[in-house]
Formats: sequence, C-alpha cells, structure tokens
Amino acid sequence: MIAKDGIPIIIWTGVIVAIVAILGYTFEITALLILADVIMAVFIFHFFFFRDPERDTPTSENAIIAPADGTIIKIDEVEENEYFKEKVQRVSIFMSVFNVHVNRFPISGEVDYVNYAPGKFLAAFAEEADVENERTIIGINAAKGKLMFKQIAGLIARRIVYHVKQGDIATVGKRFGLIRYGSRVDLYFPLSVKINVKLKEKVKSGVTIIGEYQ
Repeated sequence: MIAKDGIPIIIWTGVIVAIVAILGYTFEITALLILADVIMAVFIFHFFFFRDPERDTPTSENAIIAPADGTIIKIDEVEENEYFKEKVQRVSIFMSVFNVHVNRFPISGEVDYVNYAPGKFLAAFAEEADVENERTIIGINAAKGKLMFKQIAGLIARRIVYHVKQGDIATVGKRFGLIRYGSRVDLYFPLSVKINVKLKEKVKSGVTIIGEYQ
C-alpha cells in the first residue's frame, strides 16, 4: 500500500522521467538520457519511501503507541511551555529516509491543540531542532491524561503533512500525516507515565508501546 500523500509525487516524478527520456531519445542527447536514469531511480525510490503497511495496534487505553517508525534518540524530562506548561517527560523518535514515514495517532481522545510553526531545517537529531525547525505541535486530551507530540522537519525533510485540526477526535493507530525524507517526532506526557522503551531501540508506528498511563 502507498501513502495517499505520496501518490502525487510519484505521478509527477514519473511524468518528468517520461518527458526527459523522450527528449533524450528524440534528439539523441546523452546528458538527458543520463538524467532520465537518475530521475528513474528517484521514481522507484518513492515507491519504497511512501510505503504504508497495515499495522495491528494494541487496544489498551493506558498505552501510548509510537506515532512513527524509527529509533529512540532521546528520553528526558523538560519544561514544556506551549501545551502542558509544566515539567513533563519527552521521548524522541528519529526517522531516517529508510523508515516508513506515515504518522499515526499515539492515543485516542480529543485534539484540543494544533499549531504549525515555520522554521529552520537543522539535522533532526540536533538538540535545538524541536524549537528551531519547522514543526507541527498537536495536543490530545485523552481519558487517561493529556499528551502532546511534534512533527519536526529535518535536514532534508521539507514538507510536514498533517490532516488534523482542533476539535477532531483522534483514534489510536489511525493515520494522520507524514513527514517527507527523514525527520523526527517528539512525544510529551506527564511525569507519572511509565516509559517502556530505551535509547537506541527501534520502534514501529501504531505498534510499539512507548509508555503507559498509571
């Protein structure tokens, strides 16, 4: 299955390949033929990058599920001044270009905060990326407590996609967006939440239990 947000990119890349190849063969221009081969490689890569496998999501209402595929690069406590406005726990997931990039809701509840912030494109694993880079901040008020997460653009991630607005009802494991070409998602939740993952652990969106409300 291909993520619907990736289909237009795949189509346009395919059209460009066809045009460049036709021009190259018609006018016998070697440079255009080489360029067509390069674009063809990008076209094929997009099928891999925008893959969107089905996932079986745990149903426990206490569980916080990974919103993204990737590697845990940070587990700490921070002062969060935008949504919680207090000290909370943070778990950061880094997505390389080889990970599935479709993002899913980590819990079920009402979306009571959405904010998009333009910014820089520092490396996603940089310490200041969560406040300097382009990002989307989403807060969910769930039965067991609140949770906030950020989609954070990376060095080559130049497009954050999110299909969610304030007042929506989030369903755990349901797709809500993606980030193109490598990025990061940060989760913020109360200090009372028990964290079930560790640094450098690989996680899967919609499957891995990041933590549990107590």
